[in-house]
Amino acid sequence: MVSAVKVLVAIHDSVLAARIHKKRSGIKSSMSKVAKSFICSGGLNPVTSAGRTSVDIEASAKLELVDKFCYLGDMLSVDGDADAAVEARIRTGWNKFRQLVPLLTNKDMSLIMRGRLYSSCVRSSMLHGSETWPVRKENVVALQRAEMRMVRWMCGIKLKDSLPSNVLKERLGTDDIALVLQQNTLRWYEHVV
Repeated sequence: MVSAVKVLVAIHDSVLAARIHKKRSGIKSSMSKVAKSFICSGGLNPVTSAGRTSVDIEASAKLELVDKFCYLGDMLSVDGDADAAVEARIRTGWNKFRQLVPLLTNKDMSLIMRGRLYSSCVRSSMLHGSETWPVRKENVVALQRAEMRMVRWMCGIKLKDSLPSNVLKERLGTDDIALVLQQNTLRWYEHVV
């Protein structure tokens, strides 16, 4: 249901943007991306591809049908799962990590300080918007793998050194990403309820 609401908001925003663009520039342009298949139980007719590549909303707005698209920094997919969002967030986390590598691997900084820097900058960018993800086990495993590669890099430990993950996380003073993800989701549920 959350995905359906996001798609409705995206369609509404796209139509508004088209109207504003048309009024300001006088150019009739086709709109960018909307979901390939959308079914709403609220009485609206579903929008499905059925061999089409676009949908006409009004005479002046034409929307392209796609499998996934970015809306407010979150990747939405036709399936309603979090796979695309998790992939995008892991990429964002790696980008932030690479920007901070000189600090995160600095031997002059304590491991606790590096862990705090990692938690506040890298992990927060990886988990941004995760409160509303319909997370599956595969998504959590992908996040844990990415985090452990970063943790090993920060600690200067190779995979063949075979130190357990929990030991490295204790050295950095960080919690498991699955636990943080669960806490964020529960905090969001508390806010909604």
